[in-house]
Amino acid sequence: MVTAFILITAERTRIAAAAQEILKIDGIAEVYSVAGPYDLVAVARVAENDQLAKLVTEDLIAIAGLTRTETLIAFRQFSRFDLERMFSLGAKV
Repeated sequence: MVTAFILITAERTRIAAAAQEILKIDGIAEVYSVAGPYDLVAVARVAENDQLAKLVTEDLIAIAGLTRTETLIAFRQFSRFDLERMFSLGAKV
C-alpha cells in the first residue's frame, strides 16, 4: 500500500468544488480543507506507485482551479491506534 499526502493550492472560488471533485478520484481516501500556505490536503492510498503517478499527473490536473500541488509519499506509519485490534472484534488479543 502506498500512502501519499497531496498538498494543494486552488483558486479561492474553486476550493469547495475542487475538494468534492478530488474525492471522486479513485485512490483518494480523504480531503481536508486546511489553513496555511495550502488550501486542501488530499490523502491518497493506492496499491502501487504507478497508480499514484496516474492519480497525480493525470487525474488531479484535470480538475479545474488547482494551481499547484506538492506530493509527499509516506515511508512508514506511526500511530497510537492499533488498526489490527480495531478489526479483530471478539478475538482475544
